[in-house]
Amino acid sequence: MSDPTWDEFAELALKRIARSGAEYGDIRIQDSSTEHIEGEDRRIASIRDVQDIGFGVRVLYHGAWGFAASSILSLEEVPKVADLAVEIAKGSASVALEKVRLAPEPVHRDRVVTPYRIDPFSVPLEKKTDLVLNTMETLQRQPGIARSSARLWARRDRKLFISTEGSRLEFDLLAGQGECTATALHDGRFASRSFNTPHLRKGYELIEEADFPREASRVADQAIEKVKAPVVDAGQYDLVLDPEHLSLTIHESCGHPSELDRALGYEANYAGTSFLTTEKRGTFCYGSRHVNLVADNTESETLAATGYDDDGVMCQRWDIVRNGMFVGYCTSREVAPKIDESRSRGSNRADGWGNVPIVRIANIGLEPGEATRDQLMADVKRGIYIEGHGSYSIDQRRYNFQFGGDAFWLIENGRRTHMVRDVIYHGITPEFWNSCDGVADRSFRRRYGFITCGKGQPGQSGWMTHAAAPARFRRVQVIRGEGSP
Repeated sequence: MSDPTWDEFAELALKRIARSGAEYGDIRIQDSSTEHIEGEDRRIASIRDVQDIGFGVRVLYHGAWGFAASSILSLEEVPKVADLAVEIAKGSASVALEKVRLAPEPVHRDRVVTPYRIDPFSVPLEKKTDLVLNTMETLQRQPGIARSSARLWARRDRKLFISTEGSRLEFDLLAGQGECTATALHDGRFASRSFNTPHLRKGYELIEEADFPREASRVADQAIEKVKAPVVDAGQYDLVLDPEHLSLTIHESCGHPSELDRALGYEANYAGTSFLTTEKRGTFCYGSRHVNLVADNTESETLAATGYDDDGVMCQRWDIVRNGMFVGYCTSREVAPKIDESRSRGSNRADGWGNVPIVRIANIGLEPGEATRDQLMADVKRGIYIEGHGSYSIDQRRYNFQFGGDAFWLIENGRRTHMVRDVIYHGITPEFWNSCDGVADRSFRRRYGFITCGKGQPGQSGWMTHAAAPARFRRVQVIRGEGSP
């Protein structure tokens, strides 16, 4: 007798849900494979292959949710878990003060597969470890580099979603990323510089196209320049920010405050609320006319472009900020009706089979402008060009913030000159985005993803991509980083 199929397991669960009288239910079965290869100081430090398989059942009974999950996928376990989800939903309904009403969504039957040229899991391990070792060797070939690291990461998610409404969605999703870091030592002081490919839904071709030997040589040179660079003088500067740096700024100061559940106070106990409260939609000036922030969960290769979210809602594109005006949120079927929207934006995602889906940031990107990067800098008398991610902090309403970076260059009389270090800029979110007076054109647009965006209790890691071209911000306050003389 052959083993039961995933569809047969799903049918078992949905029959139990239907028998309970629940108004809605769904099951997600997921099998995830993850590979980490990490190197430190010319040696392979760890190789990890992780497989995680299980299922989760969600039930809506009389306007209240129940959820249960298990790593045991069997004909005996599935009905037990479905019954437990129903029991929890009934218990929740007995004490619920407000009933959940789901926004309608058409029935979908589809299969979503990540296009790729090279399956990362088919690439010989020796080839990948050789790349990691050779990258570190290139990093440490430069005198003055004290430490090196390199890392490759790949993940495949096979998933089945079936709901009592009739939707059946099958997924085979890939993602990958690679990075390296050089740490330089000079006069008792350390400084690091990194190269990171974006996290993208591509195959191993992402790594092959990155040219790690070239990038390793560059970051080693820049790490040495950085450790010897003078400390920045505190004061007011015009900033030109590169796409990788902007991805984090967008994530923290636009992405999180545009999650509707956060704006409604659902996250107040843990990860904060949002200054973009619902009465501001359509009336609040978030930034200058140059600021157009668009959510696009349909763009190929981006992390949130999964075809459908974990509500079974088709991925979409919509405006968050248009010509500086705040106009839209990231929503789910549960919260969309609370602002009188007739359909979810498709931003409800769980980080695995064992967690309930929650509203997550979409692929939010800054739309390109018409300038070149050199033109942005040409109109700067005293400024700083910033690349990459560094330290950051932002308050619970995502209003007051400070950001560092990975590398900093002075801009003097329209030209990028020498490196400085220990740059931290701070500001207030709408004031900062209102100071934006130029964005580079589409040829400079780059995409950078996040796979560790924390939210929820129990905590979950969200995936999303933020795209941008370099942008210019006027008269931003810069301070020296902690520990600078």
